[in-house]
Amino acid sequence: MKEDFMFTSESVTEGHPDKLCDQISDAIVDRFLQQDPYSTVIAECAVSTAIVFVAARFRSKATVDFATVAREVISGVGYEHHAFNGRTCSIVTSLAELPIADHGLRDELDLSEQELERIPARNQVTVFGFACNQTPSLIPLPIWLAHKLARQLTLVRVKSTLPYLAPDGKTQVGIEYRKRRPYRIHSLTVIASQNRPSEPDLKKLMEDIREAVIGPVFADEPIRPDDQTRIFVNPDGPFIVGGPSIHSGLTGRKNAIDTYGEYSRHSGSALSGKDPTRIDRIGAYMARYAAKNVVAAGLAEECEVQLSYSIGLSRPVSVQVQTFGTGRIPDAEIASRLENHFDFRPAGIIRAFRLRHLSSTAKDGFYRKLAAYGHVGRTDMDLPWERTDRLTDIQIT
Repeated sequence: MKEDFMFTSESVTEGHPDKLCDQISDAIVDRFLQQDPYSTVIAECAVSTAIVFVAARFRSKATVDFATVAREVISGVGYEHHAFNGRTCSIVTSLAELPIADHGLRDELDLSEQELERIPARNQVTVFGFACNQTPSLIPLPIWLAHKLARQLTLVRVKSTLPYLAPDGKTQVGIEYRKRRPYRIHSLTVIASQNRPSEPDLKKLMEDIREAVIGPVFADEPIRPDDQTRIFVNPDGPFIVGGPSIHSGLTGRKNAIDTYGEYSRHSGSALSGKDPTRIDRIGAYMARYAAKNVVAAGLAEECEVQLSYSIGLSRPVSVQVQTFGTGRIPDAEIASRLENHFDFRPAGIIRAFRLRHLSSTAKDGFYRKLAAYGHVGRTDMDLPWERTDRLTDIQIT
């Protein structure tokens, strides 16, 4: 395994077309669960110039106006341009409402262990969770910094610190590692869309981004850009307006940004647009929860947890752990401790994280907030899978 290397991760703002689709899909999930916590729904979205396409299959007692949800998200993100905005874009839907004859499941919080055991995974998937001690939230430093830059890029637009910015933007951070530890910032790239090509020119844009975005992001970071750090701002020239009028978007196309920035593996399944019965979504959350508690308990400096599920079975057919040579005890022993103390069954995950009820905890929903800036490693939300409350169960005694 390499000791010295360079690694780069990217993030995007909430106005990026792919992230716009993720937010619309998850806003639909929220709207269903707010009215009926036993809803099952899969929602996918695509956007392009002046058009939004929403496809959904659902079983629910809720009534959801898909077009209204989509328009609210688009306007909330900040698209007010003539080429694409929430008021005038066309909304096309393809909806399949499933019969609710078998609807009305009891809440997992009320089920016995035997009843939980009888609720199987309904699709096959392998999911991954990862944690490392490079950052306070125990995620890799490149994606941590890329998300911080993307958030700040949105913040200075929303607060009109840089009022000429448009919603679409990208960030990229390259970290030089020595002995598998972050050593220095190798490179930074910020791509900011602008409302007009002349406002401001590239030189002024670079100055503004350095002062209002890059500076505040690194003010409290232990590793900061140095004299050799390569900093790029819109290196390909003006990026005008951006968004769906320039490039199309699709739900689930930013899995690396949603998870670990490619530093660790992730499943190929989209996380957004799925209700809590989908093991390809919630299994990834549980794998992250397990990996984070392993690192927080001091069992390893890095930990990847792999869970494999088969249709018709409630428990994963495989639980694998890899600590990349950083474990204090064998990986197999860590995996055994996780199987003994974590409930990896689909219904058990729903129960542990109260996933059916999180959408009702905030008026503007829960899952939509996950759709931008990562489903893991968040410090702005009290995510149940980000808690380190299982340390005494698995740590060395």
